[in-house]
Amino acid sequence: MNKRTNLNFLVIQADQMAANALAAYGNKITHTPNIDALAESGTTFMNTYCAFPLCGPSRAAMMTGQLPSRIRAYDNASELLSEIPTFAHYLRARGYQTSLSGKMHFVGADQLHGFERRLTSDLYPGDFYWTEDLESRTTKTKSDARGVTMSGVCRRSVQLDYDELVMSNAEQHLYDLVRSADDRPFMSVVSLTHPHEPFYCTQPYWDLYEGVDIPLPKVAALPVEEQDPLTRYNMIRWELENGFDDETITRTRRAYFGAVSYIDHQVGRLVRLLEELSLRDNTVIIFTSDHGELLGERGLWFKRHFFEPAAAVPLIISAPGGLKGQTVPENVSLMDLLPTMLDLAGDHQLDDLREPIDGHSLTSLMSGGSGQNVAYSEIMSDGLPAPIFMIKREHWKLIGGPAYPTALYDLDQDPHEETNLALASETQDVFKALVTEMETKWDAWTLQADIDLSIARRLLVRAAHDMGEPPCWDYVTPSIEQGRWCRTNSDYSQWSFNII
Repeated sequence: MNKRTNLNFLVIQADQMAANALAAYGNKITHTPNIDALAESGTTFMNTYCAFPLCGPSRAAMMTGQLPSRIRAYDNASELLSEIPTFAHYLRARGYQTSLSGKMHFVGADQLHGFERRLTSDLYPGDFYWTEDLESRTTKTKSDARGVTMSGVCRRSVQLDYDELVMSNAEQHLYDLVRSADDRPFMSVVSLTHPHEPFYCTQPYWDLYEGVDIPLPKVAALPVEEQDPLTRYNMIRWELENGFDDETITRTRRAYFGAVSYIDHQVGRLVRLLEELSLRDNTVIIFTSDHGELLGERGLWFKRHFFEPAAAVPLIISAPGGLKGQTVPENVSLMDLLPTMLDLAGDHQLDDLREPIDGHSLTSLMSGGSGQNVAYSEIMSDGLPAPIFMIKREHWKLIGGPAYPTALYDLDQDPHEETNLALASETQDVFKALVTEMETKWDAWTLQADIDLSIARRLLVRAAHDMGEPPCWDYVTPSIEQGRWCRTNSDYSQWSFNII
């Protein structure tokens, strides 16, 4: 193993933040000075895609560097197997102390997956409660129109409760790291739940957009019967088919932008603390999200689609000594984070990866070099009759699967994906090459059979656990007060002068 450097890693992850919601990605409305400053200090990847536009599978793919289908992360109730190494495992094996404050949507008895410490519990169930029913193909909980109609200003919400706890514990952990005699470098993930729906923000963030002309979606909604089949399916499943008036759409988008600014404030808090603790000069800061948000485009909200607002995510990496203010146009993936962090940690050959991964190191692109320029994504389960796949190669995007018509978009000429070129004579060479790549890469019906098996297994386990005393897979955070204060047999003078 190559000798590692002493670089630390701070990964800041938002939830459901679209890349196009940020000034660094061309948004002229949102107020995000701290994320803007982070972009100016490092590299902004302009075309970053999640591997599945849904929380759980996207995060599992990000942490393992593998497509969700390879690790059987089929939906939000799929277990991430303990035997699959994550970037937390690999960095910990290289001598890093690893911690997670916030959400990672782990399902299963293992709620750590390589993190030495979890500073908060997770936000969602750790068991199979959200597994969809095989007959009705519905789940016990789902997004619906209230995510749009019930939006605006709040004094406090459960999501604010959670994110404030995440931030408080993350900041305390950084203080503790500096005080500690443990001289290992650290990798800390701070994972917040905003701006995920329901779309609310507090008055100060709402007021940031007072008098601002909040634009309506760039692509207006069509009648549901005129939408493409996947869009029509999503609109009906998530109760969006009746649409919303302009006032509701504007209010919801304003609340979303307010929540984006709330995340920006948290980024500023963490960066300033690194500076105050003299950690900024040897810490790589990575800012990203798990997936995007459609925010009314085409009449769609939330995620579970391959259109740009849902599938494209922000990715900004600010590394000590790296290029500043650089933008990278090539297609990259959240799965690239695992090999990138290992590369930056000094393991340039990735000699001890236990299995092939789908991600590639981004360090060449961060240095002005070239990269793969392709990204892959998947949508599975959620009641679909078969998986749907996305290939984004250069400026071409293919969306297809055996149960829905295949679509091809040229994002250079058609950035809002309004013209399907699958049948256009002038694009047949590109279309056929991408279809061949898709059919070679994925065996959709074999995959669907395994999805059905996975769901059936989980339903049986869930039913069995409901009998008698059920096991608890939800993580309960150990008290951070344990051993912190002066107690019997403590040396007060030694304890009280433990300052930074």
